[in-house]
Amino acid sequence: MATRKTSKTPPKSELAQAGEHLGTAAREVGTAVSHKFEAMGDAVSAGVKTARKNVIKQRDQAKRQIGSLVKMAEAQLHKAQAQLKKAAAAAQKSVQAAEKKLESTRRATAKKLASLQASAERKAKALQKAIEKEAAALKKAAGGQPKAAAAKKALGKAGVVEMKAAAKKAPAKKAAAKKAAAKKAPAKKAAAKKTSTMLRR
Repeated sequence: MATRKTSKTPPKSELAQAGEHLGTAAREVGTAVSHKFEAMGDAVSAGVKTARKNVIKQRDQAKRQIGSLVKMAEAQLHKAQAQLKKAAAAAQKSVQAAEKKLESTRRATAKKLASLQASAERKAKALQKAIEKEAAALKKAAGGQPKAAAAKKALGKAGVVEMKAAAKKAPAKKAAAKKAAAKKAPAKKAAAKKTSTMLRR
């Protein structure tokens, strides 16, 4: 039976053992650093993803807010345009009403002015006729004045003559009345006396 010859490895020196330990430690440190970097990378990647999500979320929220503001602004714009249109229609209506009223006032004023002018013309004609009539009457009166004066003078003379004649006749009438009264007095006395005598008997 053949015997196998085993060779014994020579024991390592302390320096070799220290080198091995140092290599092992270096490898472990490298592995730990690598793991740390990987963890940091994962953390950074997760942070970036979270930040990206937050940014996207904020962007979407901002878009929604901007969209809402745009819709609100558009609604206010439409409302303002409707109010402006309504105000313009009301202003147009007011202008048309004012124009109609002005036209009506102008026609009424023209009609009243024409009426006043016609009335003034009628009054002027009537006044002119009255003046002409008065002038004719004055002219006629002025033409007949000498005759009227002569007639008045003649009437005056006749009145004076009649008054004088009446004055002359008045004493004669009084004297006749006295004589008649004197004649009637004795007759009345005789009749009274006769009546008294008869009563006594």
